[in-house]
Amino acid sequence: MKVATCILLLSFLAILHASPRAAAQTGSIEFAAKATPSNGTDEPVRGIPFYLLRKSYEEIGKEAEATFPPADMNAFIEKLELSKEMKAWMKANHCVNLAGGDFIKKLKVADVMDVPEFFSAYVERMSGDQSVAFPSPKYTPADKKKHPEKYDKLVKQYHDAIRLFLTQNPKSTDGIDLALEEIDPGHKWDALRSSSLSEMHRHALELAESKYLVARTDTDLQGQGFLRGIAPGTYWLSTLDITADVGDARPRWDVRVTVAPGKTAYVALSNINSVQPAHVTP
Repeated sequence: MKVATCILLLSFLAILHASPRAAAQTGSIEFAAKATPSNGTDEPVRGIPFYLLRKSYEEIGKEAEATFPPADMNAFIEKLELSKEMKAWMKANHCVNLAGGDFIKKLKVADVMDVPEFFSAYVERMSGDQSVAFPSPKYTPADKKKHPEKYDKLVKQYHDAIRLFLTQNPKSTDGIDLALEEIDPGHKWDALRSSSLSEMHRHALELAESKYLVARTDTDLQGQGFLRGIAPGTYWLSTLDITADVGDARPRWDVRVTVAPGKTAYVALSNINSVQPAHVTP
């Protein structure tokens, strides 16, 4: 009986001794967030939520992308009812938008001549322009059956004349996109891609705010934030997808921070250590 009592007493004393040490093992984070607009005057970032994460938001985004991969352009192209030449051109140029200046700049003489849709659109565009001496065919559809050899020769001569005209007048492709409006799949692709990115983005936020969330706080009027009782380890102080709108500055943060036992980690957030905007591939 005495032995049991002694054991209980020692256990109780051990708990009392360990409790203060356990409490001292946690650390804290204090941070101040400022943004600098183009006028060069630092301003505190007020009332912005900051999230302490076990994983960087960038890496969380990659995890979300693995679950909800972005739309596959090549797969999208394969389903289009277009010529094989057009599909090959779209894949090679990573482009499905057949309108605008960027599209026109991609067109080469060989593209216009070899892709049936481009050739038809170019001929339609130029045949209606009375201000230029655009070549005209010297054959009729009937010649294909009556005089096939002559027909083939005249078709070749016509195509050679168009190729020469196009080479001498490279700007003549301007406006070709107007004749491609009915077959332009750009809007469908943009909608599909937007839907895919939205799903991936939604999943990234869900992961950040549940699976990887450690703590959350809002900055005060001085742009300061405080996180207490944080277990020692490496974390990321992040605003997720929220930007701090200060003048024309739009920074957001995803900064690594290490918490030591019983210590306070101090973090200064500014434009310098903010997340740089991603370059979007067209």
